[in-house]
Amino acid sequence: MSGSNSSAPGSGNPADTVSPLSFTVHSMPSPEFDAVARRTASGRLKMLLVLLVCAAPVVASYLTYFVIRPQGRSNYSELIQPLRPIPAALPLADLQGRGVEARSLRGQWLLVVVAGGACDATCERLLWLQRQLRETLGRDRDRLDKVWFVNDAQALRPQTLQAVTAGVGATVLRSDPAALSEWLEPASGHALEQHLYLVDPMGNWMMRVPADPQPNKLKRDVERLLHASAGWDTPGR
Repeated sequence: MSGSNSSAPGSGNPADTVSPLSFTVHSMPSPEFDAVARRTASGRLKMLLVLLVCAAPVVASYLTYFVIRPQGRSNYSELIQPLRPIPAALPLADLQGRGVEARSLRGQWLLVVVAGGACDATCERLLWLQRQLRETLGRDRDRLDKVWFVNDAQALRPQTLQAVTAGVGATVLRSDPAALSEWLEPASGHALEQHLYLVDPMGNWMMRVPADPQPNKLKRDVERLLHASAGWDTPGR
């Protein structure tokens, strides 16, 4: 048709030339890479499941007795949330100056006193309460260890040392006060030395006893925890 811009096929017009399609081929992950990735993901999932299984009884115990509790029942001591694991690098030494690994304290419930070597009246009362509480637990007493963290370099009085180590005595260890304060913490307005601290068998600080504690109320808290954990905690490390 006159005036038309159309061209007949094969006329040589560049517009009629169809360029071939081009493809860019990217490298695909190798089967070996996929297998390694799958194994890594599977291993991490299994590790997470193992940790959850191990922690479940502990978490259930605390929830049952301190969170999901019947009306009218309340814990006397303060539950620490989240739990604070004992630092692996916490510097500890026995009274002869030999180093002690923090992980060696795991495996038992611990009732902890923090005080200097001079051991003032507050320290003496807490050490007495620590000893008396353990003895009143009956058959469960072997599930609770007494620990005294001495947070200075002062020598212990012989009579105090004899009292705390007699019979099934307390474990007495020296530690750096700054390092202890990064793990244990007093209530607002109080000093670290005014409280008892309860540590579970997995090494978690989980409960802080009020300053100037009432023995009967503290005993009820400890008995509840020991009862709730009876299915997974056994005496001795």
